[in-house]
Amino acid sequence: MAGRSIIVTGGFGALGRVVAAAFAAEGDRVARVDHATQAPDGGAMLDIGGVDLTDGAAAATVVEQVLAAHGGIDILINIAGGFTWETLADGDLDNWQRMFAMNVATAATITKAALLSLLSAAAGRIVNIGAGAAIRSEAGMGAYAASKAGVHRLTESLAAELAGTPLTVNAVLPSIIDTPGNRAAMPDADTAAWVKPEAIADVILFLASPAARAISGALIPVTRGS
Repeated sequence: MAGRSIIVTGGFGALGRVVAAAFAAEGDRVARVDHATQAPDGGAMLDIGGVDLTDGAAAATVVEQVLAAHGGIDILINIAGGFTWETLADGDLDNWQRMFAMNVATAATITKAALLSLLSAAAGRIVNIGAGAAIRSEAGMGAYAASKAGVHRLTESLAAELAGTPLTVNAVLPSIIDTPGNRAAMPDADTAAWVKPEAIADVILFLASPAARAISGALIPVTRGS
């Protein structure tokens, strides 16, 4: 497994940094891709910032950079995305398009750009970040949950499209992730059951491993705290 080429989108964020570090600790070569222009930490990774992954041409350029640096792509982890909370009555309908762009289009563009390289890998893997809220949503979660449901359907459809190849496609569906941003947004919440980024990273590492070779098209809830 060691020495694989990994792309982590949203790689500068709270979850992306943990996932990228987990693969790097396994000896893999990691490219972190993000809309932000500068990584918040250093490290011996290929950092590609200032990327609009809703743009197919930008996604293709990222793939070219990774191929030039790492010689191939074995694993794609689609973490890039966004969140909004607002009711339909009081909210802005433009946010429905924004959520679709941030959560679905970002995954579709980079996946399409990287697909040939992933199919050339001995054991290619795609892991998307869905959401438990897209299984059963609550008030104010409509735009976000609808967009994450799109990620779920993309995962299932692509897995069916790639049936018969070694490339697998799965999604993990976290509940609330224990990040500084979520703690700041919900200061009075009980965080005991929130999911640690490290726990999500462990599930992603498994799905990227040879042990998960028979799993494709799965939507895997990740809901336990620590």
